[in-house]
Amino acid sequence: MIPDEIKTLPVVAALVEVLPESVSAGKLDRGELTLEVAAERIVEVCHYLKHEQKFVRVSTVTAIDWYPEEPRFEVVYHLHSPERNQRLRLKCKVPGADPEIDSTTGVWRGANWYEREAFDLFGIRFRNHPDLRRIMLPETWEGYPLRKDYPVTGDRV
Repeated sequence: MIPDEIKTLPVVAALVEVLPESVSAGKLDRGELTLEVAAERIVEVCHYLKHEQKFVRVSTVTAIDWYPEEPRFEVVYHLHSPERNQRLRLKCKVPGADPEIDSTTGVWRGANWYEREAFDLFGIRFRNHPDLRRIMLPETWEGYPLRKDYPVTGDRV
């Protein structure tokens, strides 16, 4: 549910009007706006935010592992609008079994390496990514080291 205090913010009001089922929750904490977006609508939301609301820069795409909760993962996008001097955080919940979400590289080319990093360290697959492969670890590495259930002792490849 979107709290009344943020429903009137221009970017939230416009987004809810144009894509009404895309935002499920939100909060404003210490002047930072965070919106929970339906994972299946992330590309549509990002496209709108870039082209209509001037969030022309993605400064981070990362993930959070909430193991053992389900949905297990949250993919987090930090957006920036230099023209408006405004920042926005988007969060999408992704299940633990076969974690996938659409790639935003078609919206921001800069999302490429961030999504590869989330894939490499968390195992979250970004559908339609142009080059989804490990970026930090060797291709032969087994597992995803930032998952909370990843073993911290033993041999590594």
